[in-house]
Amino acid sequence: MVTQETVERKYVYDFAEGNKDLRDLLGGKGANLAEMTNLGLPVPPGFTITTEACQAYLATGAEPDGLADQIARHLDSLERGMGRRLGDPDDPLLVSVRSGAKFSMPGMMETVLNVGLNDRSVRGLARQAGVSTDPAGPDSTASGGSADPTASGGSPARAASGGSDRFAWDSYRRLIQMFGKTVCEVPGEAFEQALDEAKRARNTTDDLDLDADDLRGLVDTYKKIFREHTGRDFPQEPREQLDLAIRAVFDSWNAERAVVYRRQERIPADLGTAVNVVAMVFGNLGPDSGTGVAFTRDPASGAQGIYGDYLANAQGEDVVAGIRNTVPLQELERIDRTSYDELLDYMARLERHYRDLCDIEFTIEHGKLWMLQTRVGKRTAAAAFVIAGQLVDEGLIDLDEALHRVNGAQLAQLMFPRFQLDHEFQPVATGIGASPGAAVGRVVFTSARAVELAGEGQDVILVRRETNPDDLNGMIAARGILTSRGGKTSHAAVVARGMGKTCVSGADELDIDVPGRRFTVAGRTVTEGDVVSIDGTTGKVYLGEVPATPSEVVQYFEGELDPESTDDALVRAVHRIMSHADGARRLTVRTNADTAADAARARRFGAEGIGLCRTEHMFLGDRRELVERLILAREADEREQALAALLPLQRADFVEIFREMDGQPVTVRLIDPPLHEFLPPLEQLAVDVAVAQERGEDVAKEEALLAAVRRMHEENPMLGLRGVRLGLVIPGLFAMQVRAITEAAVECARQGVRSCPEIMVPLVGAVQELETVRAEAERIIGEVVGGSDVEVLIGTMIEVPRAALTAGQIAEAAEFFSFGTNDLTQMGWGFSRDDVEGAFFWRYLELGIFGISPFESIDADGIGRLVRIATEEGRAARPGLKLGVCGEHGGDPDSVHFFHSVGLDYVSCSPFRVPVARLEAGRAAVVTAGSDSR
Repeated sequence: MVTQETVERKYVYDFAEGNKDLRDLLGGKGANLAEMTNLGLPVPPGFTITTEACQAYLATGAEPDGLADQIARHLDSLERGMGRRLGDPDDPLLVSVRSGAKFSMPGMMETVLNVGLNDRSVRGLARQAGVSTDPAGPDSTASGGSADPTASGGSPARAASGGSDRFAWDSYRRLIQMFGKTVCEVPGEAFEQALDEAKRARNTTDDLDLDADDLRGLVDTYKKIFREHTGRDFPQEPREQLDLAIRAVFDSWNAERAVVYRRQERIPADLGTAVNVVAMVFGNLGPDSGTGVAFTRDPASGAQGIYGDYLANAQGEDVVAGIRNTVPLQELERIDRTSYDELLDYMARLERHYRDLCDIEFTIEHGKLWMLQTRVGKRTAAAAFVIAGQLVDEGLIDLDEALHRVNGAQLAQLMFPRFQLDHEFQPVATGIGASPGAAVGRVVFTSARAVELAGEGQDVILVRRETNPDDLNGMIAARGILTSRGGKTSHAAVVARGMGKTCVSGADELDIDVPGRRFTVAGRTVTEGDVVSIDGTTGKVYLGEVPATPSEVVQYFEGELDPESTDDALVRAVHRIMSHADGARRLTVRTNADTAADAARARRFGAEGIGLCRTEHMFLGDRRELVERLILAREADEREQALAALLPLQRADFVEIFREMDGQPVTVRLIDPPLHEFLPPLEQLAVDVAVAQERGEDVAKEEALLAAVRRMHEENPMLGLRGVRLGLVIPGLFAMQVRAITEAAVECARQGVRSCPEIMVPLVGAVQELETVRAEAERIIGEVVGGSDVEVLIGTMIEVPRAALTAGQIAEAAEFFSFGTNDLTQMGWGFSRDDVEGAFFWRYLELGIFGISPFESIDADGIGRLVRIATEEGRAARPGLKLGVCGEHGGDPDSVHFFHSVGLDYVSCSPFRVPVARLEAGRAAVVTAGSDSR
């Protein structure tokens, strides 16, 4: 017989039931708690409510059927294993309720500690604190903890009675504060103000100076605040506290800060979060207790060693919030050698098991070490490369895996400049270098002001005592973040590292006055709008603007640093991984370059040709008048004179570029400007003529020019007379350019320089356009080449949707396609880049229509489908058809993976993005090979 129980969907898992591979279901935190439990590490017992339960709750607004019963069964099992009941007046079990999504979202969702405390159980907790107990239960070692209460150096004696009372009331006030803010939306400032008043009454700034009576009074004050803001008393029923806390964690998935963070990190919005219910262990029981965060390697540099923060007599929130300054983790060796040695052993075991940098949260309760969380740690871009190389050396991963663990966005960060310091610049403060980089900007003290000024194009530095998740918008907008509190594991540090933002935390020499919008340091006052410079590597803070110098990674790409002889671990790691990427990739990487100087730099950065040489850029400056004369010419002789003047200039341009590329392919796009870019503005010209007429001046020439401009005026120049249309309408224009390109190639051949020119016809929408241009081009090429061995290819840019849809026809007249994804995106979506970014882009992001601008990363479903259709039909018609892309998508990491999957031959991008494209092309090949092998 099939019972309800056998078909009931499983929404709750004990830690012993899961593992690290169930991140989709249990979230990262739950999966890793399960993994540590299975490894035999001391993990407080508990259970995880799945992401599927969250998804069902968010879809309907109600808990899914069966969830409440499953929670009750698992809670009962937890209570039996612990030998205590949730909120029991005499011997209470307390639990934490924590979020845990598949992808780490530090501080973006909710946590509630000490659930189960009420007016009666707080006294039971005080009595309980005088008896040595083990959170794994009197008869249980399932979590990896020992049943022996004195194991790992634990003492059978708890704190004295006064200390026990203080601990209990401190725990209760924390619950009311966290529950009120998280579950019932009571303003956190109301609780903080009450705490500050209690400390002022004691003439102290340290929470630890408040005794049991002070905290008992603070609990009464907090309960009044709770009642004033919610209209009800603080809930005394433990199960009600638990259920409301679970719902609050579910709801926090859609909190504004979580939505903003997901958008920033490109985390899908439909994943939901798991909820972890864990037996409480307490780091705030006295000086032999504490809490901390550890990293198995330095998350800022990748260096091996002991890294992290520890805070005695505290709960985990105190470390993350940065409310009290921590001590380095090495200090734990002096404070509690036994726990320190155990922790190092667990850190080594976890790093070997996960084969990666691990971020670990732990608590010590009266000398007993408990592991509260582990995850693969966030790291800076520099650390990502260095650690990947180290792990290869240690035999934990291979080079394919190392390549998989870094990405183009990180490489781009490493190419940012750093400060160029001399004796003129002395730091006024030194904090903790929490996220490297060099950032300069105007000081702001609120998230809103940061967003406002950044929106006006100003660079800003967000200055706070400590950040919290509500500051996320300001952190995104700012060039850098500076805080006076916290360490490498504070909210500011973790979020900044994840976003690649420069951050200095814990600069406690700063006396920050947020309401007054100023801070004082070293006897000087800095007000909002003043410029400061912060160094996220050294932690140093400077007044004024410090000049910057290129990064060592750029120096390596420029050939100024030899990776074989340098002592720089980062340069060696980048060289090693880039070499492997180059060996693995199928895509070649070209550059977009219009001058020999651009081409030279791109070659140093590893470009293997030019995928887009824009000839219209060669007609600016002094040459603009010649193009204007050509376009406005009414007679053939006027046109011929302009063309004759332009020909030698163009030829000289191409000779320089061909020489620089020395045998590598150079794709030259024939002139493709919107016409208005080479003509005087109609409105201004009309005004100038009218003013001159009023003055009685001779304006015959200007009137003729005005008449010509009116004749050529277009309402929508981007869709008007440009590209192939301009070449067909203005006789001789394309012919001059084809001749200049070919003559330059022949001249280079005479000088012993090999060239590989590829002539690209822009904006083709019909094969007949390309056939017409090709016929004339082949005639000119034949005349110029004569008996030399110069070969010139002719192809087209696929940037009009119709061209993509008729690619099979166009391929019959083209030897190559290059996808112009900028225009293809504009025409495919029906809006321009300026429209989307200026008028409605942010609204579309808010509504989820865009996850990212389609001009930044290829729209794989729409514009990408046009690319795929053109690729398949073009190659079907011409099997040897060469295919590439020359829009800026060619340097976007996600887009490079798409172009690899479609089967293009090359990508082309700006010189600075060439290394990024090389890296991502290698990563795409490794990912594909890994998928094929499976």
